[in-house]
Amino acid sequence: MGILNVDNLTLAFNGRPVIDNLSIDFWEGHIHAVVGPNGAGKSTLAAAVMGLSGYREYEGKISFKGESIDELTLDERARRGITLAWQEPARFEGLLISEFIKASAAEKDRRVIEESLDEVGLNPDEYMERVVDRTLSGGERKKVELASILAMKPRVALLDEPDSGIDIESIGRIFDAARTLKEGGTTVIMITHSLAVLNQAEHAFLLCRGQLMDKGSAEEIKKYFEDKCIPCDHKNIPEGAKAGGES
Repeated sequence: MGILNVDNLTLAFNGRPVIDNLSIDFWEGHIHAVVGPNGAGKSTLAAAVMGLSGYREYEGKISFKGESIDELTLDERARRGITLAWQEPARFEGLLISEFIKASAAEKDRRVIEESLDEVGLNPDEYMERVVDRTLSGGERKKVELASILAMKPRVALLDEPDSGIDIESIGRIFDAARTLKEGGTTVIMITHSLAVLNQAEHAFLLCRGQLMDKGSAEEIKKYFEDKCIPCDHKNIPEGAKAGGES
């Protein structure tokens, strides 16, 4: 039994299942990766776990620490200790970065805010009094959001495409932050189709068409990136793929 369990989850849009009878157990205190091609259902899984609007009409069960959270709202799930860092972070016109981080921080202390900003590579002296709005680049907003998660110290952190929109020099900082979360007791789940992100994980799950195709160590799941497919029973074989495989 993991800290977060997804059992026989099915979620359909317009009659088409995006998540299809999916079962995954996420072990506590590990860095996990959920990988797969675009359209595999990775971000949909994260949205369903978080309880976002439009993603709660699923069949199956999601449990946190052994208890069902299916009936809990997004806010209630967040209060339990589950959080999601968006692939495209939100803007908050008029809200200072320091206020944004403090709002969810476990300790309402300026030192904690400064340390979380520094951890993701943002100089506190330059960013504390800036506003979370369009003056920040997408990469800067992503770092601010991750800084807020560091200060929050959640039990489970879902990071959707954590390297998206981040410059090469900053990617290492993002990965360091993921390890800091783990060291603090957070279970980290990274949603990605990036080999660089997969390399940071200890354990990985491969999704395709909303189904779990494979799981194992990150090293074992790397074959997906090498072959662009793994053996499965799907009837379609992508061009250039090995016989018996599907992306």
